[in-house]
Amino acid sequence: MANNQLGVLNALDAAKTQWYHFTAIVIAGMGFFTDAYDLFGISLITKLLGRIYYTNENHPKPGTLPPNVAAAVNGTAFVGTLAGQLFFGWLGDKLGRKRVYGLTLMLMVVCSIASGLSFGKSPAGVMTTLCFFRFWLGFGIGGDYPLSATIMSEYANKKTRGAFIAAVFAMQGFGILTGGIVALIVSASFDHAYKAPPYSVNRKDSTAPEADYIWRIILMFGAVPALLTYYWRMKMPETARYTALVARNAKQAAADMSKVLQVELETEEEKVETASSSNSFGLFTKEFARRHGLHLLGTSVCWFLLDIAYYSNNLFQKDIFTAIGWLPKAETMNAIHEVYRVAASQSLIALCGTIPGYWFTVALIDYIGRFTIQLMGFFFMTVFMFALAIPYHHWLSNNAGFLIMYSLTFFFANFGPNATTFVVPAEIFPARLRSTCHGISAAAGKLGAIVGALGFLYAAQSTNPAETDQGYPPGIGVKNTLLVLGSINCLGIFFTLLVPESKGKSLEELTGENEEADGNDKQQASSTQTLPV
Repeated sequence: MANNQLGVLNALDAAKTQWYHFTAIVIAGMGFFTDAYDLFGISLITKLLGRIYYTNENHPKPGTLPPNVAAAVNGTAFVGTLAGQLFFGWLGDKLGRKRVYGLTLMLMVVCSIASGLSFGKSPAGVMTTLCFFRFWLGFGIGGDYPLSATIMSEYANKKTRGAFIAAVFAMQGFGILTGGIVALIVSASFDHAYKAPPYSVNRKDSTAPEADYIWRIILMFGAVPALLTYYWRMKMPETARYTALVARNAKQAAADMSKVLQVELETEEEKVETASSSNSFGLFTKEFARRHGLHLLGTSVCWFLLDIAYYSNNLFQKDIFTAIGWLPKAETMNAIHEVYRVAASQSLIALCGTIPGYWFTVALIDYIGRFTIQLMGFFFMTVFMFALAIPYHHWLSNNAGFLIMYSLTFFFANFGPNATTFVVPAEIFPARLRSTCHGISAAAGKLGAIVGALGFLYAAQSTNPAETDQGYPPGIGVKNTLLVLGSINCLGIFFTLLVPESKGKSLEELTGENEEADGNDKQQASSTQTLPV
């Protein structure tokens, strides 16, 4: 332990698991619940939007979103998220975590509601409105990434810190599942109330006019969980690490944490005042590059590679289900029932693969470590992607086997790099740069999501021009797409070697903060280690 460590930080590191830990997980986690609901919910309604606004009744197949519109609808939220991660990550280090925490949530509430509204009824007006508000929805979601991770890491004790941060992120799985359940309930209700024939029977009447309400209700429901937690976010005190190490107010840090921990803590102003000047380097300095440059490269590239595979899988999983026959062909269903079938598919994957993977990480991350979980996750994602791709035509006649293998790729994404890429950047960077560096790492991930969401909309199209979605050029097909994704996951294995193991260490041990001058060399050696401990 550093001999200049503040008592309030020691108390946080050594604290037993208490009620405030669970409160913080729920408050921060509900933001991620909303994030996942909003980001992944769009895949539930894209087919419906195509049917409502772009159907040509002279065509034998129902309408689909034109490529440029589909790219905009799927991508604008990711672009907004990327911008929000960078902006709010920087702002969280400048103004404090709490001061901007409520702002991101209110932005998500307002834009969730606005996403379900539209200017006019024309396709151009509706899609422009949707894209505009989803950009700002993404901007708010982006702020939630670095702020939630940083707040949880700075509140947690060092023994179970990984589990607590991972638990916040694991709420994403419930957000994805809830999106599917809401879509199931809404579509089933409308399908029961407004009977419509399949498209192949009656092209005009297969899309009931009331179907336009379905996608609006699904999107607007995203405001509910965010709104419910706003009050509690505003009641949380600023983290002691920000108050003491960045704002340099040890008295306030001790007062805040005395209430949280329900113990008396000593004010240690002199330790704040005598903190080593060697730890005051900025982001764009040689000292940061020497100490943490490889770490930031590792966390950013791993997140980038992971999100290419993860988001492309989520966004074109409806096309995979169609290809293997698990979803009927669009022309054999009416528009509302198609929403129901897509939602059922996504809910099943979330329940069988996504959610269990998250909670395996929560249970084991502080025992087997971040490094091992991330390496193992990338390895098995590679294995299962290739196992799906190489004998792809075999799986077309073995739907149950394909579904199991596909679920396992999601399981090992979440019991793997999808969780650890969120956890590690919140632990290994100094307090005054922690939110910024997490935002940079997360933004790299969203750049990968943009590549995955937009690039694979085209790539996953059939090589046969007669089998492509309306308006799309031929692609490389699902089989070759899976081969590319498997190769991307393989790259993640190598970049994981740049990421240090942070299990069982205090944040200040990892970063060298509050170290006295004679301890700097030892700390620097520790902080630049890139192999697991």
